[in-house]
Amino acid sequence: MASSENLDSVGYIKHHLQNLQVCKTDQGWVWNQCQDAGFWAINVDSLLFAFLLGALFCFSFWRVAKNAKIENPGKWQSIVEMIVEFVDKSVKDTFHGKNPLIAPLALTIFMWVILMNMMDWIPVDLLPWVAEQTNVHVLGNEPHTSYLKFLPTADVNITFSLSIGVFLLILFYSVKVKGIGGFVGELTLHPFSSKNKFVQVLLIPVNLLMETIGLIAKPISLGLRLFGNLYAAELLFILIAILMSTGIGGFVGGFISYMGWAIFHILVIPLQAFIFMMLTIVYLSQAHEDH
Repeated sequence: MASSENLDSVGYIKHHLQNLQVCKTDQGWVWNQCQDAGFWAINVDSLLFAFLLGALFCFSFWRVAKNAKIENPGKWQSIVEMIVEFVDKSVKDTFHGKNPLIAPLALTIFMWVILMNMMDWIPVDLLPWVAEQTNVHVLGNEPHTSYLKFLPTADVNITFSLSIGVFLLILFYSVKVKGIGGFVGELTLHPFSSKNKFVQVLLIPVNLLMETIGLIAKPISLGLRLFGNLYAAELLFILIAILMSTGIGGFVGGFISYMGWAIFHILVIPLQAFIFMMLTIVYLSQAHEDH
């Protein structure tokens, strides 16, 4: 990237890990001047790519469902059917309640996270270079104002948005299936209990603390696990790109490292999506258990 030519390694890394942001300040809405905006800075690139990839998933699966053929199905239809059957089997083996929402939710999470993770295969400088050319030559801005972070799952805001959505479903179905009293009882009467009512009352604060920590840990673990793995993967690709710019030897070593890491990602990308999906199913299954 032209704007990265004068950056040292640290500056190059920071530049690639910086989101394209918009926020509201005293001067109105501004771009890429959101250092003091805190929570209210909007990562436009993460939202844009997440939305586009989600729309791609919905459209492609809808087209297959609309044009499905019983005889002589196409290759893409066969792939979609394999994915749907795999997710459906995972739900049947793990979810022990009855809820028609779980299988479509699991499929959506699995495919959406996979598609977002697959963005990590794109060379780290390609899309930022396109964004920079557009920003400079079309919009007439300075090169140093060009930012684009195109891996949504390397943005903690995206991963926590997904996990918080799952957490809200956990709370909703916990109350719906068990009732408010049953849900409160689950938080206060377990895991420690006693037939002595006085002792049981004394155990309520301990149970509430332990169960609350366990409940809150679910969305935190979901969001951080996905973010941590993909952020580290993106950072390693950036470091490899730096290595490739150090000369012929660095380029050869970096290219070999890049190909090896990209091939390893064939395992990492679906594995992280599968873990997120399975934990979602498990957590929602627990929410449907009425003790």
